[in-house]
Amino acid sequence: MPLEIRPALPSDVRSVRALVEPYAQRRILLAKELVGYFEAVQEFVVAEVDGVVVGCGALHVMWDDLAEIRTLAVAPERLGTGLGYALVAALVERARAFGLSRVFCLTFEVDFFRRQGFEAIEGTPVSPEVYTELLRSHDDGVAEFLDLARVKPNTLGNTRMLLTL
Repeated sequence: MPLEIRPALPSDVRSVRALVEPYAQRRILLAKELVGYFEAVQEFVVAEVDGVVVGCGALHVMWDDLAEIRTLAVAPERLGTGLGYALVAALVERARAFGLSRVFCLTFEVDFFRRQGFEAIEGTPVSPEVYTELLRSHDDGVAEFLDLARVKPNTLGNTRMLLTL
């Protein structure tokens, strides 16, 4: 059966969490409670082979022109097969369909994202007015995007990257 990338369903949530868990334990991805995955299921796409979820990623819309790729995970046995690229391509296409012009990520995998057109950036690529609005978010990922002190331990060693569509 070929690879299928599709929007995630609530029935995929436990598989998504199982994919993310090893990366969260190594502090590569943010750990989430199960309920957090259910609340965000509409942001996720999953990669499925033979009825098994083998990869996932989420696109979190942050503003009218900006989204973040987050929670990108691939089953260890599928690393190096192009699955991560396919997931990012699907998420970028989703961003285009939403009419967004920029996609952000915070990553340790700089070369991987650079090969897909992302560029390393410094700072937070929003105006002071948008920054002020984003401060109102309760989302930890948005706090990481804003580089807030309370999430600094989660972001150490990560590179901020941006793709302009």
